[in-house]
Amino acid sequence: MGEILRYEHVDISYNQVLTVRDVSFTLEEGEILGIVGESGSGKSTLIKAAMGLLGPSGMVTRGDIWYRGRDIPDLSEQEILKLNGPELGMIFQYAGSSFCPIRTVGAQLYEAMSEHEPLSREEFRQRAVDLLEKLRFDDGGRILDSYPFELSGGMQQRVGIAAAMLLNPKVLLADEPTSALDVLVQKQVVEEMLLVRETFGTSIILVAHNIGVIGAMADKVLVLKNGEMVEYGETQRVLNAPESDYTRKLMSAVPRLRR
Repeated sequence: MGEILRYEHVDISYNQVLTVRDVSFTLEEGEILGIVGESGSGKSTLIKAAMGLLGPSGMVTRGDIWYRGRDIPDLSEQEILKLNGPELGMIFQYAGSSFCPIRTVGAQLYEAMSEHEPLSREEFRQRAVDLLEKLRFDDGGRILDSYPFELSGGMQQRVGIAAAMLLNPKVLLADEPTSALDVLVQKQVVEEMLLVRETFGTSIILVAHNIGVIGAMADKVLVLKNGEMVEYGETQRVLNAPESDYTRKLMSAVPRLRR
């Protein structure tokens, strides 16, 4: 495996207020990295920076984010737009909120895909149904013809994963994709994301506050506190033998069943 994404001493500020400080890590091809920490620790900010989604008030004020030899903070807006979709995909916490309620799922996915690749509606539909079948949807055609409100929250989240994979990005950035779901649907989403890695070889950065999800999915884990990196390494080492007091506190807060 080779390196596909690297953060080097990254600082991120909003309205000139430093939010993320001196974060460095690497992501290998086909690897899953979990980023964990309390709310407000900078987890989502960290991955949004890779896609230029910090908004008008946010910016990378120091360091580099390298994607295949290109430093993302130095790219123009147009260059970043070309990366987003075919190279970098995003799954949001509430996938349903990114869909327009009065247009079918298929119409919206076709519009997004045709921005990057010219293809007929028939070609799009065949590709979309094939992808949904690979991700174990039994009724891909019905999903495409449905309006978002006709799908459950869990199904919307699963469709959000499929939508992010339509252009076969090399890196998938997932921003708390399971936090709004019940336990059974969380399991489905976790299995689907693991299937994405297995089927397409996609590298994934998973932001979560659920350590159980991180432990089930991630090869490596990065622990953030107040925008600073407190621990980083192989998942089993970090979770089973944490070096940081903060990581130990996070682990002690995980509910455990008693006999």
